Amino acid sequence: MAGAVFDPGDREEEPGLLAEINVTPFVDVMLVLLIVLMVAAPLMTVGVPVDVPRQVAGAQTPPASAIVLSLDAEGRLWIGDEALEPAELAARLTAVAAEAPDRPVQIRADRSLPYGTVMALLGQVAASGLARVSLIGREAP
Repeated sequence: MAGAVFDPGDREEEPGLLAEINVTPFVDVMLVLLIVLMVAAPLMTVGVPVDVPRQVAGAQTPPASAIVLSLDAEGRLWIGDEALEPAELAARLTAVAAEAPDRPVQIRADRSLPYGTVMALLGQVAASGLARVSLIGREAP
């Protein structure tokens, strides 16, 4: 080997460090995240803050002290089982409000009545000073 001359060109080059970064997978992941955020962002905003119920309420019995106002299909007014003229309603409700202003009022109205008729009754109840008003309906089958 004494006669062998070292020639640097005979040797294969060793692989050096790769100085390029492959950014294609990074861009793909970022685009997917951007699309997910664009789709999810409108779902995260709520227009009106509402405290929704946690469970569906079952049938409830009216409290014993509640005043039950009923409007039948012909528009006749009842307090409990007693028929009442519409002109007498304001005086009766004002007297009740003077005794117990927090007494609840429940309204039962026939479904065939116009919306305006029920709203007029609600207005009379509110004008008398009774603020706890609810509408009674039937349970869904």
